[in-house]
Amino acid sequence: MYQSLLTELTNNIFTITINRPEKLNSLNKTVMEELNHAIDEVYENPAIKSAIITGAGPKAFVAGADISEFLGLSRDQGAALARKGHAVFFKIGQCPKPIVAAVNGFALGGGCELALACHFRICSQQAKFGQPEVNLGLIPGYGGTQRLTHLIGKGRAMELMMSAELITADQALQYGLVNHVTTPETLLSKTMEILLVIQSKAPLAIAGIIACVNTAVGDLPAGDYKNGFEKEQSVFGECFGTEDLKEGATAFLEKRKPLFKGV
Repeated sequence: MYQSLLTELTNNIFTITINRPEKLNSLNKTVMEELNHAIDEVYENPAIKSAIITGAGPKAFVAGADISEFLGLSRDQGAALARKGHAVFFKIGQCPKPIVAAVNGFALGGGCELALACHFRICSQQAKFGQPEVNLGLIPGYGGTQRLTHLIGKGRAMELMMSAELITADQALQYGLVNHVTTPETLLSKTMEILLVIQSKAPLAIAGIIACVNTAVGDLPAGDYKNGFEKEQSVFGECFGTEDLKEGATAFLEKRKPLFKGV
């Protein structure tokens, strides 16, 4: 179905693997278009309850954009390229189903920004993160200046982007960029283990948490920002109209595990 992606659905977890290992899984036009379609599948397929984005091979998650596609672009074409990237990455971040980055190697430039767009990140010990666009006379263009700053703070984000230095998996954990560091062999199994726990919870409540947290950090398309506290009040109230809340409360009182249906 895809030229540059591998996909697999197991235990309601949809694994999307960017499959250009010979190019360190760099993001070219085809990858971005196919990734957009794969995320649509996450939204639309009821059999998919969560998703993982990772890279093929042992060296890279995504080692950046395909720089050969940058040559000859005008200012307007460069801005249009950024808008397309933002649209795909906003779609990932706004997905009501959890999407987690399993970072198995280099996550640089657009690859780091792809990981940042996911709801959270798990990485192997050999992962390296960075935004080295300044080496090309560029700035991060797929949301990196915003998401990296929200995640690790202004000072660290400024230094990383202006110096183009890379950070290790342990530094990424210390900075709050990733949630867990694993061995390369256990990266996907650890990610799936966490997602299986999340999948046992109420799907509509999970979607509400994603929406509210995105509002808190302003990770929304322009013009779609709403006060986070107001958003929380609204979503909290919406939960009271669901069968899942009735099931969750009843199960709690009856001292049993709830069986959520996402309604």
